[in-house]
Amino acid sequence: MTDAAALPGQPRGGVLSGPATERAVNVLAPNASAMTLDGTNTWIVAEPDSDLAVVIDPGPLDSGHLRNVVDTAEQAGKRVALTLLTHGHPDHAEGAARFGELTGTRVRALDPALRLGDEGLAAGDVIAVGGLELRVVPTPGHTSDSLCFHLPADRAVLTGDTILGRGTTVVAHPDGRLGDYLDSLRRLRSLTVDDGVHTVLPGHGPVLEDAQGAVEFYLAHRAHRLAQVETAVEDGYRTPTEVVAHVYADVDRSLWPAAELSVRAQLDYLSEHGLI
Repeated sequence: MTDAAALPGQPRGGVLSGPATERAVNVLAPNASAMTLDGTNTWIVAEPDSDLAVVIDPGPLDSGHLRNVVDTAEQAGKRVALTLLTHGHPDHAEGAARFGELTGTRVRALDPALRLGDEGLAAGDVIAVGGLELRVVPTPGHTSDSLCFHLPADRAVLTGDTILGRGTTVVAHPDGRLGDYLDSLRRLRSLTVDDGVHTVLPGHGPVLEDAQGAVEFYLAHRAHRLAQVETAVEDGYRTPTEVVAHVYADVDRSLWPAAELSVRAQLDYLSEHGLI
């Protein structure tokens, strides 16, 4: 058995659902897959002494899961007052409109098409609900509309798919762009260095106890993959499919379609920078 403390980001062991920090509770959606890991993490965030809560990423359109999120909040003596989205992928956002109807809340997102109500989200926004403070951090790259939420009181950041609790994420070309993603990782690194963030509350997988270690791992991983793709092109592998088969030969073939999205993003990045 591998010691979790030796893994990137120091993933927390144990059950994924339940309290993660003083203010954050996870309700795991029943949509486990190769791409979603154990399922989507739906986060309920609130001040301990407040009766108001914020829900981040209601997850798939699964009535049982959405009801479970509401019940979990109510059992803690809290009413859902606002719903937020880290990005628009269905495993995070498909159930958002229905959840907003169930709870009578606005749904705020960067993408206007995902909102319920007129209010969106933008860089620098500070969300205040029942004494809780969340700061919006723009982190495009996985998708163009990806956001993270900084929870200063817990020295934590909710990362959606920008950083996962296990493995690495996909740069979802063409909407996702590698240059943007690298900039977003550096932005998150500054949170760990300048703002004391040490806990990652991801959209999938376990909580990470070493936020800076996780970010550094992601940056190193991206640099390594980019070098591999550049070398593959120099060696005559020209199409994204050929590059994936060569560079990702040790990866489960069921993940190759997702890997091809990242490879396309890497090829675009290399071309834009005159490296291929």
